Amino acid sequence: MAKITAAEVNNLRKSTGAGMMDCKNALVEAEGNFDKAVDILRKKGQKVADKRADRDTSEGAVIAKVNDENTKGAIISLNCETDFVAKNDDFVALATKFATIAVNCATKEDFLSADFGGMTVAEKLIEQTGVIGEKLAIGAFEKVAGEFVGSYIHVGNKIAAITALSSTIDGVAEVAKDLSMQAAAMGASILSYKDFDPAYIASETEARIAVIEKDNIELGRLGKTLKNVPTYISRAQLTDEVIAQETTRLQEQLKAEGKPEQIWDRIIPGKIERFISDNTTLDTEQCLLDQVFIKNEKQTVAEYVSSVGDVAVVDFKRVSIA
Repeated sequence: MAKITAAEVNNLRKSTGAGMMDCKNALVEAEGNFDKAVDILRKKGQKVADKRADRDTSEGAVIAKVNDENTKGAIISLNCETDFVAKNDDFVALATKFATIAVNCATKEDFLSADFGGMTVAEKLIEQTGVIGEKLAIGAFEKVAGEFVGSYIHVGNKIAAITALSSTIDGVAEVAKDLSMQAAAMGASILSYKDFDPAYIASETEARIAVIEKDNIELGRLGKTLKNVPTYISRAQLTDEVIAQETTRLQEQLKAEGKPEQIWDRIIPGKIERFISDNTTLDTEQCLLDQVFIKNEKQTVAEYVSSVGDVAVVDFKRVSIA
C-alpha cells in the first residue's frame, strides 16, 4: 500500500472540512485514492445523519447575501443542534458559502440540488453532518429581487434581513441597509397593513381584546390603573366612516367640556392622530412601513422612504433563529 503523505491528508481536509485523523483513516481505507476517500467520508456522514435524523436543529446561523449587481438577494439559515457549533467560525463560513449559492437559485429545491464543489448542497450537508457530528439542515430559504437589493446581518448571525427597492437613486445602498436593519431589529413580518388578510385582523382583534380584558380583571382587583381596551388594532379597520364617527364623538366631548367651537379644529387633529395610534398596534408591530423608524422616532418608515426620493420598497424578508 502506498504511503499516505501529510500533504494528501491536508488536501482532503481542505476539500471536505473533516478532521485530520478522519481524513487519514479515509485515505488509508481508500488506499490513497482521493475520490474514494471523499466517498468514504460522505458515507460516514450519511451514517451519522441517519442516527441523528430525529434530533432538533433549533440553533444555527442566518446569513444574507446579495449578488454583485445588487439586484437579487437571499437569506438562508444553516441549522444545527447546539449553539456551540453555531458560533464556530468554520460553521459560519459554510453557511456563508451556502447563502452565496442560494442567491442564484429560484427555490429551496433548486438550492439543495445545486453544485457545491462536485457534490450537491444536500450531499454537502450530509458530509458535514459526519464532520461536525451534529444534524445539519437548511431551515429558512428566502429570496427577493428589485432594482436594488441590500442586506443586514445582526451581530451573532441569529437574525438577518434583505430589502428590495424600486430604483437606484443616490444613497440607495444606505436606504436598503437602513430598512433591512429596521426589519431585523423590530421584527416586521409584512410590508404594509394593506397586505393583511381581513380574517387575520378580525381574529387578532378578538384575541388581543380578550387578553387585555383578562389583565384588567387582575389590575382592578389590585387597585391599579386599567389598560386601554382598543376597538381596533389596524389602519385597515379605520375606514372613513370610523374616523368620521370618532370626529363627531370628539366634537360632542369638546362641546360638553365647554370648549369654544372656534378652537376645535386645533384640538381635534391631534386627538384623531392619538386615536389612530391607539388603534393600530398590529401595524406598528408587524408592518415594516408602518413602524416608527429606528433612526428617527419622529418618522414612520414610510415617511423616511418618501423623504429620500423616488423609491419604493418592493419586498423584504426577515429570518431569525430565536
